[in-house]
Order: sequence, then C-alpha cells, then structure tokens
Amino acid sequence: MDAQSRGRADEIDPADQWVLNPRTGHYEMRPDHSAAPPQAQPTVASPRRPGTAPTAPSPSVPKPRRGDGPPGGRRGGRSRRAGGAGDTKRRRKALVVTGGALAFLLVGGSVGFYVYYEHLNGNLNVTDIGNAGSGGFKKDQPVNILVIGTDKRSGAGNGGYGDPDSVGHADTTILFHVSKDRSNATALSIPRDLITDIPVCPTKQPDGSTKDIAAEKGTRFNNSLGQSGRDPGCTMRTVKELTGIQVDHFMMVDFNAVKNLSTAVGGVPVCVEKPVDDKDSKLKLAAGDHRLSGEQALAFVRTRHAFGQKSDLDRIKTQQQFLSSMLREMKSKETLTSPKKFLSLAEAATKSLTVDAGLGSISKLTGLAGELKSMNLENITFTTLPVRDNPNDPPNRPATVVVVPAQADPLLQMIREDVSLTEVERKEKAAQDAADSEARKKQDALLQGDRAPAADVRVDVYNGGGPPGAASTTLTWLQNTKGVGKSGNLGNAPAKTGTTRLEYAPNQAGQARALADMMGLPATALAMGTADAAPKTPMKLTLGADFKEPGAPLSAPQHTPEGVQRIEADKVTCAK
Repeated sequence: MDAQSRGRADEIDPADQWVLNPRTGHYEMRPDHSAAPPQAQPTVASPRRPGTAPTAPSPSVPKPRRGDGPPGGRRGGRSRRAGGAGDTKRRRKALVVTGGALAFLLVGGSVGFYVYYEHLNGNLNVTDIGNAGSGGFKKDQPVNILVIGTDKRSGAGNGGYGDPDSVGHADTTILFHVSKDRSNATALSIPRDLITDIPVCPTKQPDGSTKDIAAEKGTRFNNSLGQSGRDPGCTMRTVKELTGIQVDHFMMVDFNAVKNLSTAVGGVPVCVEKPVDDKDSKLKLAAGDHRLSGEQALAFVRTRHAFGQKSDLDRIKTQQQFLSSMLREMKSKETLTSPKKFLSLAEAATKSLTVDAGLGSISKLTGLAGELKSMNLENITFTTLPVRDNPNDPPNRPATVVVVPAQADPLLQMIREDVSLTEVERKEKAAQDAADSEARKKQDALLQGDRAPAADVRVDVYNGGGPPGAASTTLTWLQNTKGVGKSGNLGNAPAKTGTTRLEYAPNQAGQARALADMMGLPATALAMGTADAAPKTPMKLTLGADFKEPGAPLSAPQHTPEGVQRIEADKVTCAK
C-alpha cells in the first residue's frame, strides 16, 4: 500500500495492525486486527541550499499489487513456510539491503507475528533456475547475488514507460559481492548495451520440462533475460561466463520496486548540481537538494538525458548514487526506530521481488539478512565494469559498448579473490601489513638482481593443485612462448598445495628471477634454499590451487585500476 492511501477503511496498512506491548517490549497484532485511525501524511521536505527551489510535489504513486487474500494467504506454489520469530533486538538489526533490490526487516517476537510472517511469504515470487546458481552461499565463503532490474512495464501506472510489450530484459544489472568475512561488499554494474556472448541456457518451461535456449554470440547483454524465453538463470550464466564469478542467487525487481521502496522510507535524498527538465523521463528538478519518492524516484533512476554525457553509462552512475542514498536512508536512525517504516519496507520489498528457490522464503531472506546486518556503509563500493564505445558501431553513432580488458581484468580479479575496493578496508589492511614490513622487504629483495637468459633457465614443473593438465600446458607455454627449452613436465606433485611455489638454490637466483617475471610470481612464491645446486640441476616449480594459467598473476591487485569509476555508499554525491 502506498503512503497516500493509508488509513482507508477498505485497505488496511499492515503496519497499522501492529502495536507495541509495553509489558513485553514486543510488537503484537491488535486484538480486533483493525487499522489505526487515519492520520494525515505530512509532506516530506528536504533542507534546501541557498538559492534553490523546493521540490515539486510527487505525482500520485500507483498502489503496488496486493497479496492474494488476507495475511496468511499464499500464492499457489510460490512460497514456503518460514521459521519462527527470534530475539527482538537481533531482528531489529537484521536489515537486508542488496543494491536496493531488497529492503527488509522483521520486527517483533510475538506468536501473532507469525501470521504476518506467512503473509510476506505469500508476496514473494519464486523462479526455478535449475543449476544456474551455486546451490546456496556458505558461511565461510563470499556471497555473490545478481540484482536484476527489468524494463517490463507490468504493474499499475507503468504502461506508459517505453515499450509496453517488452518481455522484460536485463535493463539494470548489479553483481553484489559480499566478502568472505562479511566486512565489505562490491556492487558491480554491468552495462545493458555491452556486447557479449550468451551461453546455452537450460530454462524451465510451464509444463515442468527443461528447454535449452540456444547460445548467442556478440549480442547485447540485456538479451540474456526475456529474449527467446530466457529466464534469470540465463543472466546468471552469462555473468559467470563474462566475469569468471560464480553467482549464488538472483533477485529481480520491476519499476514498482523503486516507487514503493522510496515511498516506504519517506523519500530518498538526492542532490543535483543544475536544473533538470527531461521530457523523456518526466524528471523536473531545480538545482539543489531533494527528497524523491514514487514516480519522481523512478524518473530519477530512469533518466538518460539529464546528467553527464547523456548516456546509459551516466544513468548507471545516477542509479548508484540513488541506491547509495537509499541505503543510507534505510540504515538511518529514523528508519531503524520506526516499526511502521519497517513493515512498510517489508511489504514494498516482498511485493516487488522475484527470487530463486534458494531465497524463496522469508526465513531464507532473513538468513541472508543475518549475513549482512553488521556491514558498515563505508565498506560498500559501487563500481561499473570498464567499457568503451564499440569500434564496430557506425561512426559518430555509438550504440553499444565493449569491455576494456586492461581495466576490467584486474578489477574482476580483485572481486574473484575477495579484495575490497573500499578505501577504509585498504587503509586497515595497510596498517596490518606495516607490522610485517621487514619480512616483506626481505621477500622483495629476492626479486632484486640480474636475470638469467631464458635459454639458461632450467625448471621441472609439477601440478600440485592447479587445473587438470596445468603442468603440461605450462611446459608448452614456457618452451614455445618464452624460450625456456630446458624445462620438463614431472606430472602431479606428491601432495596438493594451495599456493604456487618455486624452489631454487642461491646460485640459481638469476634463473628464479627470470622465471618469476615470466610467470607473474610474487616474491612470496619464491623459496630459496641454503646450499648451491650442482650444475644443470633444475629448479622445482609446483603449481598450486591459486594457479589459473601460465603468465596470469597469482595474486589480485591491491588497488583499484586507474580510471575505474567508484562510488562509496556512505558518501553523498551530487548528480551532474
């Protein structure tokens, strides 16, 4: 229910059915299940900068679709029974926000809350994606959730946006990576007009059968959803092929999510550096600060002609700024201390949300909430996959983009290896590393000195945990590409190892440095013995589980590649 229609006799706001019991400290359903008396909704204003005009009143927000039946009812085959309520204080802190797709908080510890809990289950839409995901995130591993915003015009008031017959493409896509220790997250936007390859996609059909949707080479990324009947699982598979990152789950929302979530929190603060009058998105704002909700909020995230170079890449930046502000608003004291806002967020989020079976119940979403609740906004970074105009497009008419490998490869490696992009995290890590500076200096000294010619390098290669055939592949690469003819493949190592290691004697240091340069080995991978080796004795290179392919660096960069766009979730950024 939208904010403007609360208090009507025929449409009870779920938040009004719950009151605080002062004896227990829990929120409980009113005995008569009736709504609270109607209350006038004050206009939300935002402080203005000197010389700026106030925000125009937001157009009436269409009511979100209602759940089928009273609280406790279910949509057939869509939901599962959720678990019971837990400790009140813990639940008050269990806020889930994934790139703005889900803003969800469960409040209360009473038995009566279970009825509303089941009602929220009935709001969820669940899609069977087969084995496109990982099967569920693990406590001691990073979490990767694909957040998809479709351009499907379903829902009240959305028929006038763009193509009303759209099948629902992947219009906005964010890969939300949560670190292994749950201390930080990276939200990677993937441009919809990126030219990429879509793999074969097994897709569940209405009759329960599975149909393989054919692969497509060199097409727009947004065709990974909707086109030819592709489901969100296909978008997940496309992202894995594009980034090398296994996606655990997906969350998909439509236009109503932005309208209803922004209304539920009382509006999202934004600022613009210059006046905006975009007739396409119908966004009209004076320069300065504003608090947007409903249709205005949707117009803000949809506009492509108001900011920057008036492209989809600039729209992505605007969306990241809006989502960062929404995160700040949801984590604010005003929201965290308002049961009505909590329940309104729960209604708005679940009614707008489609998920895979792994997140297909309130209990599962709450489990994800528990994983994310302690994360500080200063440790969440938004960024965009580095791209450039497609050189194959007609001159002066760029319509699509392609990946820039020099920037994208190290950025994706950082995400794959769970390296934080957040400045705060890097500073903390630098402080920790300072304690080991002397040891690092000694290691780095191993790489200082002369290099032996490639023809003089002798090495035996073992596979101790790398991909199958890694020793053979590396040998061929060394001999045919690098000129290391005095090398041999010794097959599998006696034992598995997690890290690649090059063992050598003091009198082989020149050879070791040369091989380290070729292989991209860090100083930590070099292990020098104490005694010199006999003539013609080969060094020993054991490929560990961290080895991907010959020449690829073993460790991810510790700094964001130069030129990569970033937005910190805790910082206010004005659209310009």
